[in-house]
Amino acid sequence: MNRLNRLNRRNFIRLITVTGAGAALAACAAPAPPAAPAAVPAAPAAAEPAKPTEAPAASGKKLIAVITASLDNPFFVTMAETAKAHAEKLGYEATIASHGDDANKQKELIDAAIAKGAAAIVLDNAGADASIGPIKAAKAKGIPTFLVDREINSTGDAVSQIVSNNFQGAVLGAEEFVKAMEEKGDYVELTGKESDTNAGIRSKGYHSVIDKYPDLKMVAQQSANWSQTEAFQKMQTILQANPAIKGVICGNDTMAVGAAAALKAANRSEVIVVGFDGSDDAGTGIKDGSIRATVLQPIVGLATMAVDQADAYIKTGKTGVDEKQSVDCILITKDNVDKLKNFALG
Repeated sequence: MNRLNRLNRRNFIRLITVTGAGAALAACAAPAPPAAPAAVPAAPAAAEPAKPTEAPAASGKKLIAVITASLDNPFFVTMAETAKAHAEKLGYEATIASHGDDANKQKELIDAAIAKGAAAIVLDNAGADASIGPIKAAKAKGIPTFLVDREINSTGDAVSQIVSNNFQGAVLGAEEFVKAMEEKGDYVELTGKESDTNAGIRSKGYHSVIDKYPDLKMVAQQSANWSQTEAFQKMQTILQANPAIKGVICGNDTMAVGAAAALKAANRSEVIVVGFDGSDDAGTGIKDGSIRATVLQPIVGLATMAVDQADAYIKTGKTGVDEKQSVDCILITKDNVDKLKNFALG
């Protein structure tokens, strides 16, 4: 595996300070939790989700095409809006589109970016294997791709692969989970999409810690596909079969919020819930006690790095850094949650 180019926390916080304005554009409301045991979490409410932008006007500016995984999930919205805002700050036209974790849709969007003569693509991809072909196609047309959040199973095709250190972050979350569980009890794990490399990495990170404690027993492990609604429904079913569970550890925050809502509906709010992402929704849960902790993956910084490297590559033909880069995550608990906003610590 290529050497990872790590950033220490101090340098990362400085990056966030400089570029944090981009995150303010990601004000997309998350799905509201259900109000009663029989309910399913409501569809995203309040603010309208970000919508794909149209092709840029004939302004003579070079285009950076930003392609994200979802325009409903606040994490992916923040990634896209941050990248777009920073690209525009640097003098580019920028568009936003979402593939919805559909590899065929992703291919269509990359083909469209090629047809528009994009100078670069910033991509949160739709699969570690399925994304390789379209990225190669863009490269063959002279269009570089800069990956954010998710890696692919190849090197030399994307110019940059910039991710959170998911294993390190999962270790942080698992350590807090074990502490809250007092090293014993039945627990459940909700995992992400099987096609997403990050889902597997986080699960391995969790188990690298939890499996050291023989009195911690995993009674169920199911994929909720990063979905709040699916997590709510699966948590209800798991609770019926395993009423004595003491904790739930989740691969992301939307699943943690869904699980916490199901627990609340069942009058089981004492069950320990840990998430991953560092969303404002998880922060609210930490403040009200429904969620014990989350792990902040610094998507604002990652998206900004991708655009900066795209800019450098467009201008010089190189980025000056390794293709594979990793940024450490930060544990968020009641001790620092008041500083959390839009996937960044203030």
